[in-house]
Amino acid sequence: MSHESYSLGELAEHLGRDRREIEKLVSRGRIPGRKVGGDWVFHQAEITHWLEQEMREYSDPELQGIERSQKSTEIDSGVPVSSLLYPETVQIPLEARTKRSVLECLVEVAGRTWQVWNPAEVLSAVLAREEVLSTAYENGVAIPHPRNPLPDAIGQSVIAFGRTFSGIPFGAPSRQLSDLFFLVLCRDSRTHLLVLARLGRLIQVPGLLESLRSADSSDSVYELIRDADAQLGIN
Repeated sequence: MSHESYSLGELAEHLGRDRREIEKLVSRGRIPGRKVGGDWVFHQAEITHWLEQEMREYSDPELQGIERSQKSTEIDSGVPVSSLLYPETVQIPLEARTKRSVLECLVEVAGRTWQVWNPAEVLSAVLAREEVLSTAYENGVAIPHPRNPLPDAIGQSVIAFGRTFSGIPFGAPSRQLSDLFFLVLCRDSRTHLLVLARLGRLIQVPGLLESLRSADSSDSVYELIRDADAQLGIN
């Protein structure tokens, strides 16, 4: 499989869906692609960006399909979030009151692992992604991340989590305030998509967001996320 593009069959495999279903979506203009010599070709970066937005509306089974289709050698597929989240990369509270300060603090928290080699580049990439379209959900969660992987700016993939004192404007679709933030920094697109799919499932777990908001320490939040990740497991 090319590192830059997919054929129709490769795209179906990448998305974990039936080829005929993908072909219908492509013919209706629902998936970005172009014909070259009569065959459909899909650029990897375009598909990643399209899928990021599509996943925001996916159900748990659909997100599971993405998880199963993404193979990453960097993480344990059974607990992808816990593989990249550490006690030291959870900060409660996150002392930030603006969108930029949230991102600055999260990059600093992620840097506690010594895996963020170029914090300025990482922050710039995350800010640029937010300018394209906010990563905030309507439930008060935001999942900021760079638009493209940063293999030269980070040593290993890492997730940082923070909860602010109160909600702040972060660009949610209906202008809801955001107070729970997962910064996702990955070295490759497969790990990135797998983690986004698992986080999409986690924030749908009944009661988890309320528990994260009421927890009184960083350690408690870390345990809540780790336990929820383990309970979802491999399906």
